[in-house]
Order: sequence, then C-alpha cells, then structure tokens
Amino acid sequence: MLWQRLTPLYDAGEAKAIVRMVLEERFGFSYIDIACGKENSLSADQRAELDEIMQRLEEAEPVQYILGDCRFCGRTFHVEPGVLIPRPETEELVHWVLETHGKGEHVKANQKHILDIGTGSGCIAISLALALEQADVEAWDISEDALRIAACNARQLGARVTFFQQDFLHFEINPLTAQRLTETSTKRLSTNGAQEGPYSIIISNPPYICDNERHKMEANVLAYEPEQALFVPDNDPLLFYRAIARFAMESLESSGELYFEINPLYAQELSGMLSSRGFQHITIRKDQFGKERMIKAIRP
Repeated sequence: MLWQRLTPLYDAGEAKAIVRMVLEERFGFSYIDIACGKENSLSADQRAELDEIMQRLEEAEPVQYILGDCRFCGRTFHVEPGVLIPRPETEELVHWVLETHGKGEHVKANQKHILDIGTGSGCIAISLALALEQADVEAWDISEDALRIAACNARQLGARVTFFQQDFLHFEINPLTAQRLTETSTKRLSTNGAQEGPYSIIISNPPYICDNERHKMEANVLAYEPEQALFVPDNDPLLFYRAIARFAMESLESSGELYFEINPLYAQELSGMLSSRGFQHITIRKDQFGKERMIKAIRP
C-alpha cells in the first residue's frame, strides 16, 4: 500500500488522503480506481513519476507544493514554496465576510472597496472578488514571489484584483500606493462631513505564530512554507495586528470593517488592543475546530 510509506510522518487517515489526492489529480484516477488498485496498471514512465512524488512526500514536502495547487473556497489555486498553503480556517474568514456582504444584503457590492493585506497566493482577495463581482478589490504583499503567484491565480480564475508590493509594517514604503491612498481619501467624506478612508473592508491573515510555538508545528510546514508569512517574535505577538489596526483606523470609511485571522492564544489581548484603538462591535468567532480563530471590528 502506497499510503503506508507515509505513516512515519502522518496518521493513517491523512496518509491515505494524501495518496488519494496524488492519484486523482496527477493520474486522473477515480475513487473506485484507487479502491481497485489501478495504480498497479501504470506505465513505466507513470510509475517512475509516482515514485518520485512518493519520495518527495517521504521527505515531508507538502503535497500541495508537489502538485502545484490547492483547493480553496471551491476553486483551485496555484501554490509553490513562495506562499503559504491556504487553510480551511481561512476559508471560514472569507465566508464570514460573504455572510455579511453576500447577494441580497442591504450594502451593495459595488459600494465596497476591499483591501487584503498579506495576500500570499491571493486566495482571500480572489475569492472575495469572484463572489462580490462589482467590488473593487486590492491586495498587498511584501513578497515579489507571492505577488507573481497571486496575479497568476487571478488571471487563471478570471478575478479582477489590483496587486501592490507593499511592506505592511511600513505602509509608506511604496510611494505610488501612498499617493493613491492620499488622493482617494481626500475625495471621500462621510455624511457628517468628516474625512473618510478609501476602504470599506480590510481583511488580513498576517503572521501570528510565535517562535516558541515552533515545536508544536509539523515538520513539512517548518521545512517548506515561508517563515516570513508564519512567525512573529515571542515578545511581540501582535506586531502585525497593531500596524494593520493603526492603518485601518485611518483608512477605513465610517462603519468600515476590519477582519483578521488570529492566533487563539492572543484572542482576548487582540480584542483589547482593537478596543483601545477605538474600534467598536468587536466580535471573536471560533473555527470549525472550536478555536478562537477570527475577529471582526468596526471603525466608528
């Protein structure tokens, strides 16, 4: 059994799921084909390819990087080691936005200007752009590799997203982006005459794992996924959240929404920080595993 080669790294259920994914996506097998042992009828070339894949899996390389894609919100996204592999928890964050702003809600999609900070593969921005077709969606990342991959995904999936290379700890690093934000924000006024920012929604899944949590993580994540998208210093777990919250308070319109994926260990601390910065109606939501994984806050 092929899956037994992976049991030193994964439990039996996960090992079987990984092998099934390889056989289905790379070799076109159905579930019935796999159950009947059809992999034994592969040609010599196909067998060599399968063996190479299995060797890479045995070295803990994530199957998504080997196959070059990952499913997210019902779509296939290209991934490679320059970006995080999209997780089911992040899908739940996207669904939260769509619950609030889906079709039929009182806020019209064409009124939205959405910013995804730290876009990675583009999975959040692209999923929102495709679901809210009239929204103006923008995505930032510091990584050139990530932006290349995200732009490729947007083209392949037919999503209208504008990408910018931007260090989201230092927003002024991109003069063109800074100029555009200034020009846009000065043109928008709230009903009471106060100046508003250009965004209706800011969403982010920033780095939130502390260095001291490394020992709890799987070997394939540590060895292959980009560290800069995962880790924060032990003494500053809210590093990115503070920077984004500060920017969001200046850049969201009145009643604009800020969404984060979060580290459950710091959910209450993050809620307190957002409150201290003036955000209101702060809501923490649990993921499918019962962990406090998402937070939403409103700019007054």
